[in-house]
Amino acid sequence: MKYAMVTFGCRVNQADSLVIEDRLRARGATEAPPDQADLVVVNTCSVTAGADQGARQAIRRIVRSNPDVQVMVTGCYATRQPDEVAALRNVTMVVPNSEKDQFDFTTAQRFGDGDGGCGGSLAPGVAGRTALTLRVQTGCEEQCSYCIIPQTRGASRSRPLPDVLDDVRRAIGAGYKEIAITGVHLGSYGRDLPDRPSLTTLVRALGEWQADVLFRISSLEPMDCTPEIVDTVAASPRLAPHFHLPLQYGSDDLLITMRRPYSVSYYTDLVSRIRTAIPHASIGSDIIVGFPGEDARHFDEMREVLHQLPLTHLHVFPYSDRPGTAATAMRPKVDGSHIRERAREVRAIGARMASSFRASQAGHTRRALVVDDGMSAVTDNYLKVRLDAPHVRNAWVDAVIDVG
Repeated sequence: MKYAMVTFGCRVNQADSLVIEDRLRARGATEAPPDQADLVVVNTCSVTAGADQGARQAIRRIVRSNPDVQVMVTGCYATRQPDEVAALRNVTMVVPNSEKDQFDFTTAQRFGDGDGGCGGSLAPGVAGRTALTLRVQTGCEEQCSYCIIPQTRGASRSRPLPDVLDDVRRAIGAGYKEIAITGVHLGSYGRDLPDRPSLTTLVRALGEWQADVLFRISSLEPMDCTPEIVDTVAASPRLAPHFHLPLQYGSDDLLITMRRPYSVSYYTDLVSRIRTAIPHASIGSDIIVGFPGEDARHFDEMREVLHQLPLTHLHVFPYSDRPGTAATAMRPKVDGSHIRERAREVRAIGARMASSFRASQAGHTRRALVVDDGMSAVTDNYLKVRLDAPHVRNAWVDAVIDVG
């Protein structure tokens, strides 16, 4: 049987999709483009209304190009609106997040016998991957007023530390040289486990790894990026000098309304600590514009904060009402034209940040992993560079950073 995997959204979904592919390939399935596949698994996001719409459009496009295909849908949109998803043409199964880990996606078709092992599915290069994204935790118990994810992912659930480390060994044995550690609320890792290991425990274990591998820590809430984690990253060549710390907004008034448990000054101090300990670190952030109650004063305050922060890139999200969240009922709503204009302005600030960071690194040599066609590589501090000559994909090189 031929399958295709279509993934939307966060790194957690990317990690989940790799597990699904692992199961399919272990039972004899082979990868194919969606228009040639017998089965397409669509792993959806629902963080915004646009994410829902993107999933629907993708499913309709797949079915138009492949009228006989079976479509199985999972992820956050499938969890939040299962009936709406099930009504789409050729959707034969809707799998909520609560069943994603246990569901046998191979039951959709007849498969040849398999040994249940990873086969060739984990090898670098599957579905265009070079680095592996490994989920160690899912679920979230924070109550951010705009976020639907606690309802679609459920309570925080961590994988036991020995299981995580076994998966790391397995991935390294399969040939991976870079592994991104991710979770829905990664900083809560271990709080639900009997022996209560912490994210710091895990990061320290990875920082002491003996194999020639790089671990990249995925998005961390600011309150979870402890001094111990920063110091461990600074001290270990196994840990990428790369942080992603969602600020969400640069005004204490709106952070309180968003129910974010930190202040702008806390965030500023954290970024300063990282920049001092690891001057070459990449530090990205998320920003929401157009949150209910945002006015020109709030936006000016945030713009000033962003101009002062030594960040390296921004992900900008225009606010989107998610029914079932507290923010849906909040007033006043921000006019759509203001949201679009503010989003453009913040994206421009982010572009200047990225350009400034790259310029600060130009001429430096950084270790990088070869990706794509062998003519590109990604540095440990998350800069993509073009190489002067082709190299073997998934190989380490010393790359000189240019101005881009």
